[in-house]
Amino acid sequence: MESISIRHLNETDYDAILVGWWKEWGWESPSKDFLPMDGRGGAIAFDGDIPICAGFLYLTNSKASWIDWIISSKTYTDREKRKFAISLLISTLTGLSKDMGNKYAYALIKHDNLIKTYQSLGYIKGESYQSEMIKIL
Repeated sequence: MESISIRHLNETDYDAILVGWWKEWGWESPSKDFLPMDGRGGAIAFDGDIPICAGFLYLTNSKASWIDWIISSKTYTDREKRKFAISLLISTLTGLSKDMGNKYAYALIKHDNLIKTYQSLGYIKGESYQSEMIKIL
């Protein structure tokens, strides 16, 4: 779909776009300092000038990266374009990871449709998890 474009997240995207999306879905926003590069370490997809979805790429001290926090605009109504944009976003983040020399891309996902999207892009389903554990240091 030619009208879908992707760019790196910038300084204003977190506050101007992403926080609103998390609220739309009834989720609490992750703290900026929990996200890669203080909320700039990822990409965002647009339909023309309308933002559709975004996600983040964590880098590690191994040959693995972590692609996570995929979020979309709940008010964007073109379901086919949203599906395409999310797939393109994940492909882009995966490609960036590979270009950086990583051998593995990891994702921790709960949503069934998102799991199917990752699988369609060649990701293999691993073990199911019961809880995510986080400790603020």
